[in-house]
Amino acid sequence: MHQPYYKNLLTQESDLPWVRLHGVKDYLDMVQILEKFPKIKQTFNVVPSLFEQVEDYNNGLVIDKFSELTKKPAPQLSKQDKDFILQNFFSINRERVIATFARYYELYLKKQRGQEFSIQDYLDLQVYFNLSWIDPSFRKNISELKKICAKERFFNEEDKRIVLDKQLLILKEIIPAYRLFKQNGQIEISVTPYYHPILPLLCSTNIAKEANKKTALPKKEFNYPIDAKEQIESAVGFYKQRFDTKPEGMWPSEEAVSEHILPHIIESGVKWIVTDEAILFKSLKIKKRNTKVLYQPHLLKRKKGELSIVFRDRNLSDLIGFNYHGMKETDAVNNFMGHLENINKAFKDTDTLVTIAMDGENAWEFFRNDGHDFLELFYQRISDSDFVKTTTISEYLKLNPAKTEIKRLSAGSWIYGEFGKWIGNPSKVRCWEWLADARKALEKAGKPVDKLALKQIYILEGSDWFWWAGEDPDGSFDRLFRLHLANFYKLINQDTPAYLNP
Repeated sequence: MHQPYYKNLLTQESDLPWVRLHGVKDYLDMVQILEKFPKIKQTFNVVPSLFEQVEDYNNGLVIDKFSELTKKPAPQLSKQDKDFILQNFFSINRERVIATFARYYELYLKKQRGQEFSIQDYLDLQVYFNLSWIDPSFRKNISELKKICAKERFFNEEDKRIVLDKQLLILKEIIPAYRLFKQNGQIEISVTPYYHPILPLLCSTNIAKEANKKTALPKKEFNYPIDAKEQIESAVGFYKQRFDTKPEGMWPSEEAVSEHILPHIIESGVKWIVTDEAILFKSLKIKKRNTKVLYQPHLLKRKKGELSIVFRDRNLSDLIGFNYHGMKETDAVNNFMGHLENINKAFKDTDTLVTIAMDGENAWEFFRNDGHDFLELFYQRISDSDFVKTTTISEYLKLNPAKTEIKRLSAGSWIYGEFGKWIGNPSKVRCWEWLADARKALEKAGKPVDKLALKQIYILEGSDWFWWAGEDPDGSFDRLFRLHLANFYKLINQDTPAYLNP
């Protein structure tokens, strides 16, 4: 589960609503659905900076522009407000979500035709944007939301208030639900470094060459292994405060790994990590896909200690993440179970670990009914199966400790086994150079180090800014990166570099 850090540290404002909206669509129901399937065990991964932002909503510590424009009475909307709402309040899957609400789809078509909206149209749109992001299970089971859905149109300001209030109630249930399912032993919770950085590139941007020799590097090397260590340790500390124990497992951001990050992870007390199968085959210098070595845990013995590592089956993970939404649920589940049956036949009586690791939120918007129809059928088939069972990683490792050693772990990520999604093109390289300048400016600022300025640096190390640099469709991530960077210079009382000016 992951979102970048959106909040402006100086104003407490967030221009983007995705923590709130994914919070009411994905984070709670994905764990609650397991109540129906006690045989299903899963490992959920959380990013501390995401949960921090959820807590900000719970404690009223963030001002969300989308929420504020929803609260504003429709008759009081300015032309600027209306333009923003028309541009942004259809930001959800058209076929799977908007088209399932007759009135919402009617408003979408009206906008496409360029027709003028009435006050009631804007009010209905304010409601539908926020209502449609709420998971279908909550719209069905929360009586007030069920009534609003049945009403369909001609909403009033009270309907709008109810929708927003229920969103906040759902957000407040997220962390307690994870605690409960963890205590019951049905789930394990792993953690990601605090602000979701690409750890190897924090240790040195030159490490990108280890994964792909052709990678274009910044002229100024970013080389702060101390930051990688802090991102790991602060994540472990955050986790311990919320879940009473240290995490056993860590999902390095974007499954980005290298030898350089292992000592920091081992020192943190983490026992296992997960990454992509491409890293396994590169590490063992295997050119052809080999499931015999894939379907087992491996051991990393290093000077600082030992660390187990599991590698995800990319094909099976991607089938769920990217392919099955285009199929009927029964066909998709039959296809997946067929793959598992083939694996079982191939390995006969050998104990085999098949690791499915995937994005916990973005896939379901493309499935019917936000993925519930697929997941319920899938979980039931797994529960009824006599040849496969689900397990958490730590539970498996206790019974089946890793024995096969990997002498040197290759550098790379889940994207083609390299780092090209975060470094290499001119825009990404430029962002690393700006970040290196900022990090050096913080060192020169002297002590005591401004804690908020240091936090701002850690936020700027998040992976998403580099993922989208040069590829950002609407420029929102580029603007937010520049905003965070400009805020950093304000925090250390230095002039903002000219390249950050609008």
